[in-house]
Amino acid sequence: MQVKKAVFLIPLIFVFSSCLGLGLDITLTAQGSGTIALEYRIAKALHSLGTLDGNERWNTIPVGRADFERTMDRLPGLKLLSFNSSEDERDIIINARMEFNTIDDLLAFLDSQGKRSFLQGNAAQGRLLLILSEGLDTLDPALASLLGNIFDSYEVRMSMTVPGGRTERHLIPISQILTSGEGVSIEFSW
Repeated sequence: MQVKKAVFLIPLIFVFSSCLGLGLDITLTAQGSGTIALEYRIAKALHSLGTLDGNERWNTIPVGRADFERTMDRLPGLKLLSFNSSEDERDIIINARMEFNTIDDLLAFLDSQGKRSFLQGNAAQGRLLLILSEGLDTLDPALASLLGNIFDSYEVRMSMTVPGGRTERHLIPISQILTSGEGVSIEFSW
């Protein structure tokens, strides 16, 4: 199977080798500051596999408060306001709330490499494009079906409340992000 490079937004999404659901709610003020409410779910079964190979110290995604605090140290324009983790029968659930000082700080959090997020305009009036996947050249139908079954109940849910109070929402199944031939992106306009 020949696959074109699929690049994912947000360091959390890089971990699609395990089951992951992501919720991200952004509130942006006209001055460019705002808050981020983040929730993600990691399947317990796949999370525990990573602890069996001796790499438990090297989590790819932050699962503890200390992991988030290290992220905040690398991104000085962000501040961790709250953190909580819990579990249900199937998933480990991480909730974090952060604030950012400028829209550039937000972009640094969303896309640490600066290659998959694009802003036109400014905090008062603009357009934000987030590329979640560039797409695949080819995908075997059986593999697409398998991915659909594995990631059946996981999704990326993103919302942005923009200056003026209007909220835009997007909901995309993880399986669609992983199997899209055309790529997947999210756009917010204000």
